[in-house]
Amino acid sequence: MAQAPSFKRLTDRISARTIDEAEVVASVLLAILVAHAMGATNVSWAAFAGYMVMRGHAAETVLRGVLRILGTIAGGLLALAVSPLLGSPFAAALALFLVGSGALYAALTARRSYAWLFLGLTFAMVVLDRIEHPGIAARDFVETRILETVAGTLACVAVSLASTFTLRRRWPATRSPRPVSLGWHPEAFRHALQAGVALAVLVALAAWLHVPALAQSAIGIMAVMIVPADAIGASGLGPVSRRLLHRFIGCLAGAAIAAVFLFLAQGRAPLLILGTILGVVLGRHLENGDPRHRYVGTQLALAILIALVPDSYADAAIEPALTRLAGVLIGIAVLEPVLLAWHALAPRRPAQTAAEDRGEIGGI
Repeated sequence: MAQAPSFKRLTDRISARTIDEAEVVASVLLAILVAHAMGATNVSWAAFAGYMVMRGHAAETVLRGVLRILGTIAGGLLALAVSPLLGSPFAAALALFLVGSGALYAALTARRSYAWLFLGLTFAMVVLDRIEHPGIAARDFVETRILETVAGTLACVAVSLASTFTLRRRWPATRSPRPVSLGWHPEAFRHALQAGVALAVLVALAAWLHVPALAQSAIGIMAVMIVPADAIGASGLGPVSRRLLHRFIGCLAGAAIAAVFLFLAQGRAPLLILGTILGVVLGRHLENGDPRHRYVGTQLALAILIALVPDSYADAAIEPALTRLAGVLIGIAVLEPVLLAWHALAPRRPAQTAAEDRGEIGGI
């Protein structure tokens, strides 16, 4: 009985924010185990899903996971269907412009925005992977991407449901407002077209200079363009440029932290796993804090995951994190001129204001 007050003081110090960080750590670690058990060839992508799908309320987690899987499957199947028609850079650029613009517009305005985002992301990754690695069958890439997404989502949902019947009874989560369809939105349509143009330019740049990290660049372009539709106004230059900066800062910080753990670990799995846990906690802690730093936290965690969650811990290296960072820089170099050109030509109208994080889809 004497220990009861001490235990109560301990539980009083724990907040729903702490529980959320513990949930996402458990989700990522379980996603890694499930991915290995299922034979995934890109375990870090499963860890990504374990991190990004997790939400405080189990119903939100389940819905988010289902939408991520459906979007990945739809985007992969669409890419496979049109793949025989993409024999030239022009055809690939046109396909990315059409599908990328359409998917992003739906991601900005539709109720099931997360599925639309991953339809566009997966389509772009498959098409660009085919350009960068023509010797690898597109079907193999699609299959492993679906497998990794399912592995990470299953782990995330399992942790969320377990927490719902245990920890969340003491520290309940607040459910987010239900998303609504915005209907026709001309600013969002123009915003999506800019992303489509940037994706098309990325293909042209790759054909000309053979730049690396094509898929990472496309992911970055689409992800940073996800801003609340009512924050776009006459030009999305301001909010998107902030997201680009935050993405760069987060990736750079995550790569630096990962490099320290890689140096200390020298291939020893326990230290790499410790680095993964600390990176996930730090990233989620930033996400749950000041909204202005939310995207930095997400990118920091993902950069650490891509470096410290290899397919084999004996092969852990910093190169994947540096490739992601290179993709961010290439995405900036391609997207910013498109945004600046529209900003210079756009008619001047009163700016609309909105909290940058309000209604945010998430992304990657």
